Amino acid sequence: MSSPLNSAVSGAPITLALSKGRIFDETLPLLDAAGITVTESPETSRKLILPTSDPGLRIIIVRASDVPTYVQYGAADLGVAGKDVLDEHVIEHPGGLYQPIDLNIGKCRLCVAAPVGFDYENAVRRGARLRIATKYVEAARQHFAAKGVHVDLIKLYGSMELAPLVGLADAIVDLVSTGGTLRANNLTVVEDIVDISSRLVVNQAALKTRRHQLQPLLDAFSRASQASA
Repeated sequence: MSSPLNSAVSGAPITLALSKGRIFDETLPLLDAAGITVTESPETSRKLILPTSDPGLRIIIVRASDVPTYVQYGAADLGVAGKDVLDEHVIEHPGGLYQPIDLNIGKCRLCVAAPVGFDYENAVRRGARLRIATKYVEAARQHFAAKGVHVDLIKLYGSMELAPLVGLADAIVDLVSTGGTLRANNLTVVEDIVDISSRLVVNQAALKTRRHQLQPLLDAFSRASQASA
């Protein structure tokens, strides 16, 4: 299959921001379906700008939480990020991002999890003030505010499951895929907040000025994501 960009190359290549790991791995088949292959792996290459088989597209490798920032400020024309990351970003930095496509990859849930044996429902019912550890502070704040639950939010950047085990928090708000890490640390999901998947995001200015270059790729992503749904 030929790339949708072959006839659209004009000036600088389109820049797609991706993060290492699951999102990168699950984006590759969508690019393959568009006739594009990434010629180097971020796991083996030290390069942060990766070429593709199409001269009209290059990949930049950034932290997952930084993808929306690179796209919003025009360092990347488009990117792939989880809804959890996008929701946190948009609250702090409104405007500048267009989210046209749910790619149906990176699926998981944002959940409240607590130690096995902790009576979360009873604590909520009697109005206890809970300490919640999370890196998704805004999502957690909105969730508990809507329920009328009083919480103290403790922002962490990793090893969330450790917080209840050492008495730092009563519960956590985190992403859950298989739940294996929770079970290994004697935690269990006590409440689902929202289903998460990864989205294609586009810089709004780029969409106006480079639509003739971006639209074939957007269409290819849309077809591939629908096929994988």
